[in-house]
Amino acid sequence: MALVWTDALDTVDWNELSELYRKAPLGDKPPERLRTVFSNSMFRRFAYEDGVLVAAGRALADGYDCSYICDVAILPSHQGRGLGNDLIAQLVELSRGHAKIILYAVPGKEGFYARHGFRRMTTAMAVFADPDKAVARGYLEPF
Repeated sequence: MALVWTDALDTVDWNELSELYRKAPLGDKPPERLRTVFSNSMFRRFAYEDGVLVAAGRALADGYDCSYICDVAILPSHQGRGLGNDLIAQLVELSRGHAKIILYAVPGKEGFYARHGFRRMTTAMAVFADPDKAVARGYLEPF
């Protein structure tokens, strides 16, 4: 069956979305937090196949200056089929018109995003709630 793409929040099973992130694997993202962050995002995309959520992503955006693409996840059984390319292309297109589109990648996935025009920033910095874990996972450089 063909994929069905949507941005609708009213049909999202937040437990299913949480499980998608766990399986992707992008960590533990509790359903109630996902509801909050997706509801507060200007752009979001969900892909369903036969009623099963197989891909999701979102972009926080201010409508003019900056759009931040994040929480891009593909169900492992559907990885390698071009879904990630489609999802990023849609979020980038939705973000068009912003002065900059930003994301940070899971370590090792930078090449994937480079194929979509993203380039490494020289001044990007971050504050993480658990900096030691972020260093261990390759998101931050150690002091």
